[in-house]
Amino acid sequence: MSKEEVFNKIADLVADQFDVDRAKITGNLNFKKDLDADSIDFVEFVLDLEDTFNAEISDEDAEKLNTIDEAVDFVMNNQK
Repeated sequence: MSKEEVFNKIADLVADQFDVDRAKITGNLNFKKDLDADSIDFVEFVLDLEDTFNAEISDEDAEKLNTIDEAVDFVMNNQK
């Protein structure tokens, strides 16, 4: 899967979960600062990421995911 495809899937997840206009989602969008995601929102997002990309994301790794680009990079580096 290409980086662009991964970005688009993650952007779609973010748009759905956080009720954000898909066109406004960029790579540097920050989950906590820009989306005001609380811990429950973020855990749900991480679970959706795991389901979408058939990946396991440890709590330590999840804590490092602050932006869309970081989530994309994680998925790209951990694809099965």
